[in-house]
Amino acid sequence: MSIRFYSIIAGSVAAMVFAITPLCAQTLDEKVQVCSGCHGENGKPVDKTIPIIWGQQTGYLYIQLRDFKRGDRRSEIMQPIASTFERDDMLAVAEYFSKKPWPDLGQPRASKDVSQRALTANSSIGCTGCHLDHFQGDSTVPRLAGQGRDYLAKTMADFRTRARGNNPGMSDLMIATAPEDLTALAEYLAGL
Repeated sequence: MSIRFYSIIAGSVAAMVFAITPLCAQTLDEKVQVCSGCHGENGKPVDKTIPIIWGQQTGYLYIQLRDFKRGDRRSEIMQPIASTFERDDMLAVAEYFSKKPWPDLGQPRASKDVSQRALTANSSIGCTGCHLDHFQGDSTVPRLAGQGRDYLAKTMADFRTRARGNNPGMSDLMIATAPEDLTALAEYLAGL
């Protein structure tokens, strides 16, 4: 199925979720159910450009929700949802999803050539300086290993164009990196 097909489905799901979210989601269970509408009931997102949040770092999830609420990170879908959350809600949602098992999207491992290019790029950029040796992340730094390839590619491109503005340091790194290296990194990380 094409990315466009997934985008249409995700948009439809998001519209339904958004229509009921602000008025109805009061309990933690209701709030995480809203999240599952796009991020997946089993941790596998309904659209390939939506990130895995199951098993992601608690601090990172909290910061992203906070940034969506503030408008520091823009999303027509996430901003209205996050705007209904108070700090304690964001912490509880982040904690809930961090305790879930990281799902396997069944993405293939990168070829030897792509892996070598990605590892060379990592040597230049220093991804593992923050995301750690196995790209597992820690605290407020996200796990990248096994994240969706399309999401990784989109996020790198958004940092590069500064469309995603909640981490200027990442934008600087992505701008300084050749697009071909970013493509290799996305494929390599997705296959870990």
